[in-house]
Amino acid sequence: MSRPLHRGVSIRIPDSNNNDLWDSQSKDKTEKEGLDRRGSFGHPSPLRSPFKLLFSDNSNSKYGIGENGFSSDPFIIGTPRSRHKLVLLFLKFSLVFIVILALAGSFWWTISISTASRGHIYHGYRRLQENLVSDLLDIGEISYAPSRLKELEFCSEEFENYVPCFNVSDNLALGFSDGNEFDRQCHHELRPNCLVLSPPNYKIPLRWPTGRDIIWIANAKITAQEVLSSGSFTKRMMMLDEEQISFRSASLMFDGVEDYSHQIAEMIGLRNESSFIQAGVRTILDIGCGYGSFGAHLFQSQLLTMCIASYEPSGSQVQLTLERGLPAMVASFTSKQLPYPSLSFDMLHCARCGIDWDRKDGILMIEADRLLRPGGYFVWTSPLTNARDKDSQKRWKFIQSFAENLCWDMLSQQDETVVWKKTSKRNCYSSRKNSSPPPLCGRGYDVESPYYRELQNCIGGTHSSRWISVQERETWPSRDHLNKKELAIFGLQSDEFAEDSESWKAAVRNYWSLLSPLIFSDHPKRPGDEDPPPPYNMLRNVLDMNAHVGGFNSAMLQAGKSIWVMNVVPLSGLNYLPLIQDRGYVGVLHDWCEAFPTYPRTYDLVHAAGLLSLEFAQQRSCTMLDMFIEIDRLLRPEGWIIIRDTVPLIESARALTTRLKWDARVVEIESDSDQRLLICQKPFFKRQAN
Repeated sequence: MSRPLHRGVSIRIPDSNNNDLWDSQSKDKTEKEGLDRRGSFGHPSPLRSPFKLLFSDNSNSKYGIGENGFSSDPFIIGTPRSRHKLVLLFLKFSLVFIVILALAGSFWWTISISTASRGHIYHGYRRLQENLVSDLLDIGEISYAPSRLKELEFCSEEFENYVPCFNVSDNLALGFSDGNEFDRQCHHELRPNCLVLSPPNYKIPLRWPTGRDIIWIANAKITAQEVLSSGSFTKRMMMLDEEQISFRSASLMFDGVEDYSHQIAEMIGLRNESSFIQAGVRTILDIGCGYGSFGAHLFQSQLLTMCIASYEPSGSQVQLTLERGLPAMVASFTSKQLPYPSLSFDMLHCARCGIDWDRKDGILMIEADRLLRPGGYFVWTSPLTNARDKDSQKRWKFIQSFAENLCWDMLSQQDETVVWKKTSKRNCYSSRKNSSPPPLCGRGYDVESPYYRELQNCIGGTHSSRWISVQERETWPSRDHLNKKELAIFGLQSDEFAEDSESWKAAVRNYWSLLSPLIFSDHPKRPGDEDPPPPYNMLRNVLDMNAHVGGFNSAMLQAGKSIWVMNVVPLSGLNYLPLIQDRGYVGVLHDWCEAFPTYPRTYDLVHAAGLLSLEFAQQRSCTMLDMFIEIDRLLRPEGWIIIRDTVPLIESARALTTRLKWDARVVEIESDSDQRLLICQKPFFKRQAN
């Protein structure tokens, strides 16, 4: 089938004379214009080669030779018109070449920025590169705004209280059993790419300390039957109202937690629970904490209690404890080590917590020993200690014997409560009878980064340079300022530690002044004298996503803020979590490409300084948007986000806030600083009642 013909053109194959004419005329014109394209294309004919890239020179060409022997091809060099068209085509090709060269240069510059961002470059040169990246990001946002900046949809109702990685039904389907179905399993689940809505009747929590004793029942998933039938010792200490749950630990209607705390203090040999601080106790791990009443009572004595409990789809101990403004996270004693370093807590407390400590040949007691500091206390309240049947007595005898092998000394037993004290002398383990099990872990055993590893059947921490008795440590609040010897364990000097503390004090002052106009004004503006400072208790639950050495936590407390901080140390950075724990704070190891082990609407403030640079300076399995969706899940309505990082990363983050429906403002820290602040607030959206 013949191809369409050009008007006035007949089909004929050109002969060699015409080709010679073409080459001769092209060469003359090239020399006149001073162009040498041989180096670029490597072809003996300098003008034919570029055209051959665009128009194939073969026998099927749609241009032919006329009867007069001259080509009727419009590109033939024989008339002014043909020269004009040839010049136009050459200009078009030149423009394409320039554009390709420019894009290649931009790509090379972008690659050089990402590889050079690790340092060793001059400050001015780095600022120049960052400006270029910022400009490219702005251009990209304008070009792709319809697709990239589309707002995320809201999740369905089933996600209101959803905690990723703790899907019991899926774990059972995957073959997990024997209690392991309650374990955290993050590798078999896709995280939802949507925003979690609040329940229809959700209300902003009451400010501390009122919120410690009264919470809105609609804010947590719990039924009236679950409230009234709670059997745990610390769960019984609450009342149900029409819209509220009240926790009255001192009420005569309930088993008083005050009397219980006083009893424990006396069993240790103290006058009352106010003396725990003098005995070296500051941080407590409350296992199966009920609804946090034990920790709520001790908080007024400056004791910091971390509540842990297994995931519960309804009536969750962790969710209600967090709603009260108390430290808590989802975790369980089953088959994995908890994400805390060894020698992290001064006391472990388990009041009818439902854990069978004699299970799996005592391996759960070994994990408890790993977490406990030398000279620390293990408090256990259980009916097993006073049981009369033979099976229970046998189990109780095993626990007593195993505790002795762990070098725990039983201080006292009253009713159902037993208190042990862990040895502070390393030679106790070598003096055990007949090398009693369990054995000591080897020197090469990593005791500082136990990120959900399998439980170990050996005693860890005995070779650690942090093996210091709680009685020998400074008491709180002096413990916050580690001495020269303690800092040397982590490779830090006293002067750099002091400099970090002063830096964070200044940062907290700036944060608080920046929040003032955002809280009290409808329009963003610089802080002014007319703006009253935010109330000291406007925040309670705070999450520091990249805690470093805990300086932000320390500065917030020294500024008189009524808060507690969950200090998170990312797995991708340096592990200073042992130092944070030694300062008297609580924290956890975490991979921010995975969901954080807590319920939605947990924190009033999320703080991230340098996290984006840390996480995205390397190849990650998640995106910045994935991380921000997780932050949105963790944040309470009307909660705040403060992100501090380099200019390009802050601009990238700012672009994403539109998709998350956050109100966002970028603040310049200092005129000569290469960092910026991104301050955001999560709006109050909630599901409409049916």
